[in-house]
Amino acid sequence: MASTAGRPSRVAKLPPRERILDAAEELFQSEGIRRVSVQAIAEKAETTKMAIYRHFETKDALVAEWLRIVAADYQAAFDRAEAEHPGRPREQILGLARFIAEGLPAISHRGCPFINSLAELPDRSHPARQVIEKHKAHQTRRLVGMCADAGLHDPEQAAAEITFVLEGAQVSTQNGSIDQAGNRLMRTVEGILDRHRNG
Repeated sequence: MASTAGRPSRVAKLPPRERILDAAEELFQSEGIRRVSVQAIAEKAETTKMAIYRHFETKDALVAEWLRIVAADYQAAFDRAEAEHPGRPREQILGLARFIAEGLPAISHRGCPFINSLAELPDRSHPARQVIEKHKAHQTRRLVGMCADAGLHDPEQAAAEITFVLEGAQVSTQNGSIDQAGNRLMRTVEGILDRHRNG
């Protein structure tokens, strides 16, 4: 989803559904899912609660749609890595790691939307939580495929280690425990690739 910088000047130009999603994204990221009311989203989107319910049956449905958009951004990062480094799976993996590393400064202020949402949604049957779990499973499959294409001797283990590093870097950045997290992340992923290639 596009940055919400400069929202006030563009909010009236967006179609109603996009205005609602734009407002929801900003509020969910800054204040959390539970604390944000449908009325607050309506006010931010310069619309009404009735209009929101015309587009989204429930608040849960709106949260799920927002997370689908966030997930699509991450899947687009996989697509870009593959397109920018065709036939070079090691570089694709590093491109994906770079996408995460470059996004860490924003996470230090607002947190990872998936991690934050999971903390607020303990019920695994919640539609938004199901969006996250489906996205994470798909992401893991794609990363295992990249690791296999790179000739790593245990693609599933390598993908698991890379996932731990990518997600751990986001949490460590969010809580401020590790400095130079982006650089450390890249060096660690390179080390995993080298070890599994040579192992």
